[in-house]
Amino acid sequence: MSPSSPHPSSFSPALARPLASLTLREKIGQLLNVGFRGCHPAECALAVRDIREHGIGGVILFDQEMTDGSAGRRNIESPDQVRNLLAHFQSHARIPLLTSIDQEGGRVNRLKAVYGFPASSSHEELGRIDDSATTSRHATTSAQTLAGVGLNLNLAPVVDLDAHPDNPIIKGKRRSFSADPEAVARLAADYIRAHRAQGVLTCLKHFPGHGSATGNTHLGLVNVTATWTDRELIPFQRLIAAGLCDVIMSAHVFNAHLDPDLPATLSRAVITGLLRERLGYAGVITSDDMEMKAISSHYGLENSLPLAMNAGIDVLCFGNNLSYDPDIAPRAIAILENAVTSGRIQESRIDESCARVLALKRQAPLIARP
Repeated sequence: MSPSSPHPSSFSPALARPLASLTLREKIGQLLNVGFRGCHPAECALAVRDIREHGIGGVILFDQEMTDGSAGRRNIESPDQVRNLLAHFQSHARIPLLTSIDQEGGRVNRLKAVYGFPASSSHEELGRIDDSATTSRHATTSAQTLAGVGLNLNLAPVVDLDAHPDNPIIKGKRRSFSADPEAVARLAADYIRAHRAQGVLTCLKHFPGHGSATGNTHLGLVNVTATWTDRELIPFQRLIAAGLCDVIMSAHVFNAHLDPDLPATLSRAVITGLLRERLGYAGVITSDDMEMKAISSHYGLENSLPLAMNAGIDVLCFGNNLSYDPDIAPRAIAILENAVTSGRIQESRIDESCARVLALKRQAPLIARP
């Protein structure tokens, strides 16, 4: 990952376990990133169960509860509270957890000033300034904030282009650095390097590009066939070539030019053919939230999870905050385990993804140190 990555001898003992020593269920568990309810250990018995009994590989935090319409607090009250909660979770994990959050800045900002965290700037603001030192300074503050409370993976930066004025989820929320792909790549590189200097992993999103969409994949299927261009690949290409990709997140967009049948997250042509084979990316690929309506309303878990794995996705994200299922982790594990035993997914495909996830954890200074 970087010169500061730990020497293999400093790995947590659990990360030194060979892949062959893990059961199929343990390997599948490492491929799940799951949201939960509760701010304090006493409220999070189900999350602890998923960590201890089901061996999930990661957790994702949100500040607001969205499933009941209350917009009440979900996982975040203060820096000390987040720090204590994540330390509690890690203490129950046999293999250290990826602890993730969407801390882009601006409107997509879970660690808000109202909870005692530093203020943040949106990608759009940083792009308007277009200054490397300013981007690095803001990203450093963000990374220090995450590292200080035990968050080791920021689901940012957004490298989607500002490619359509009617885009509600990228343009509408000021999440893009620029319409210029070279500027996006340059500013994202500054953002990533600042995080790496603090030992925090980052995630490029949303492959193969969400900036030209005119719909919201949270709400339903979004077709970008008529609006997407391959300019949207340029930031991914530049950052892959520069070795600055820890994780890449897929988009749930449909593009008939890339796959006439399936949205990107479920498409082998997009995930394996385009991202891995054409662009040469060998690292971890995470899905966007599998409970977004673009996926859940059209495919269902029984179909979407095997499709995503066979497409080449490594980590399946369940924010559990668009809909809430207290048993989403054991359900997902059972679906994938059954898909392997029935031959729908080859166990070697699970092994590939688990190996990538464990390698990522070994490279992360905030995870790998004993």
